[in-house]
Amino acid sequence: MNRITWGFVVLAGLVGCAHSELPPQSPASNVVVTSSPPPQAARHSDQQINLSEDIRKACDIDDTDRAPKFDFDSQQLAGNDRDILAQVARCFTTGPLKGRAMRLVGRADPRDETEYNMNLGEARATSVRSYLASLGVDGGKMSETSRGALDATGHDEVTWRKDRRVDISLVP
Repeated sequence: MNRITWGFVVLAGLVGCAHSELPPQSPASNVVVTSSPPPQAARHSDQQINLSEDIRKACDIDDTDRAPKFDFDSQQLAGNDRDILAQVARCFTTGPLKGRAMRLVGRADPRDETEYNMNLGEARATSVRSYLASLGVDGGKMSETSRGALDATGHDEVTWRKDRRVDISLVP
């Protein structure tokens, strides 16, 4: 195979790997929360949920020691998020924030097309919303949106990990 043909084969392979659509989502009633993180995620003790300061204070939740993250190209909740989300759900159903509304903002790292990242951010927010609803949080009190990679600040795998998250904040 000559160099031009070989270059074309490599280029065609790279183009074929580009993402054009978000991976199919499972139905909201089928949200999967693993009881233990997959082997790749097990190396990390961080999580993918980022709570606003006012929610952390009102609900007495300490999540500051863990950086938020989703695995690359993933919208699946990891097992280590169940505890934080359960605390959030209790706080919004029977605790000090009972009856209050929250905003879920899905985010992505900058390594894909803008539209794909916006869709992935939305899927991440929907995943968190579905899980909170399964814990009793009123779906009418949750709004979701995506910022995709618009506010991403990462520049390598460690910092991109922090860009892949869902921010939860109180609606004023």
